[in-house]
Amino acid sequence: MVDETRSGYDAVARAYADRFSVEFEDKPFDRDVLDEFAAHVEGRGMVVDLGCGPGQVAAYLAAEGVPVLGVDLSPGMVAEAKQRHPNLNFQVGDMRDLAFDDETLAGIAAFYSIIHIPRDEILAVLAELWRMLHPGGFLLLAFHVGTRVEQIDEFLGEPVNLDFVFFTANEMEGHLEAVGFELIWSRQRQPYPGVEAQTERTYLLSRRPT
Repeated sequence: MVDETRSGYDAVARAYADRFSVEFEDKPFDRDVLDEFAAHVEGRGMVVDLGCGPGQVAAYLAAEGVPVLGVDLSPGMVAEAKQRHPNLNFQVGDMRDLAFDDETLAGIAAFYSIIHIPRDEILAVLAELWRMLHPGGFLLLAFHVGTRVEQIDEFLGEPVNLDFVFFTANEMEGHLEAVGFELIWSRQRQPYPGVEAQTERTYLLSRRPT
């Protein structure tokens, strides 16, 4: 589904960026989560915004003084991010196989990007993220809560073929533990009415042990 995910987000890149680039103005919970993540990685080195879309997470972290690089599977999304945040760095990349050396990153923020990873690939992806984090590095995940896979054929007015994989908190915590991460906290929230898809959300902060 890699090609379908890439082409789907390319098709909606401009509309997606117009809708979500300033989403944190209406999401105080998410701002608090990102503030705490920024405090954990402060002074530790480079952070990657994985599945960066139009760059709203990267921009938020940069405003907090975090050195950040945005990475996304979709060239269209990366182009939107570069246009909207010309002072930041963005590049195309696949989280299944990223071009970073071992133990080079202080942190990874993956906001709603693992939702396009099939269940049978999630452990391998988490192991790839572990590989890139230096000991003591932090991983922040956000995802929709559930057990289903939701397939959509229309998104923001464009025809697409996208699978959205929902995970339970316990399920993802188990995957993180299996890879070797140490869970710091797990937080849940209900959706903001009229702002986003009406799904329950989980945020997990974990660390590669020193």
